[in-house]
Order: sequence, then structure tokens, then C-alpha cells
Amino acid sequence: GAVMCCCGPCAMYRRSALVLLLDQYETQLFRGKPSDFGEDRHLTILMLKAGLRTEYVPDAIAATVVPDRLAPYLRQQLRWARSTFRDTLLALRLLPSLDRYITLDVVGQNLGPLLLALSVLAGLTQFALTATVPWSTALVI
Repeated sequence: GAVMCCCGPCAMYRRSALVLLLDQYETQLFRGKPSDFGEDRHLTILMLKAGLRTEYVPDAIAATVVPDRLAPYLRQQLRWARSTFRDTLLALRLLPSLDRYITLDVVGQNLGPLLLALSVLAGLTQFALTATVPWSTALVI
């Protein structure tokens, strides 16, 4: 009951649940435009909003294709980050009614990158203003 994103190759859904949410899933929009990224996270949130459960199965096995070069890997990570931030907005109203571990996961997934960005900016600012290497910031990062 504490899964916020049932990832594509590992996810299984009841047909009745998919049929119930198919229209919302196929017509997902972001800022008024059709969206085709983060579909696994979006479908998971639709399931949770409909009052359905998500469940982690630790012994599930799946095969998938993964990037084998840096550029495709970075594009994949950027897509995933965009869907995380976008779908967090959809999930905020749900959090009080969901498992507290989902809330912790959502906070961590969104606060972590924000704190990293702030640390990098603080380090660059210190370097620019004082011409000293910001070792404490480097350690935090």
C-alpha cells in the first residue's frame, strides 16, 4: 500500500481497474497540452485517486531495456525527474489519505533535488564572492 510509482515493466493491473481509468489515462495533460512522459507514475496516481491499492511484491522479476550510453541515460533521468515533479502536484491532495511512507517518499523525491540545487548555488556563490573552495558545501553535496 505504499507504492507511488508502479514502474512499467514490473507493473500488473486488474483489467477492471484499467477500464475504469482508461479515459483519464489516455488523455493526460500537462499545462493544457497532451503529455506522453511519466505514464507509469501517472497511472499509479490515478489508481490511488480512485481508491485502489498499490502493492510492492519483493520477489517480482521483470526484464526491460536500459540505456547503455550516457546521453540516453541522462535523457531518461530528465524524463523521470519531470514526471516526478509534475505528478507530485497531482498527488499532493492525496497524501493525507495515503500511507505515511508514500508521503515520506514524495517529500524525499522532491526535496532532495531541491536541496542539491541550493547547495550547488550556495557553493558557486561562495566561490564567486570569496574565491575560496566551498569544502563544506562539497561535503554536503
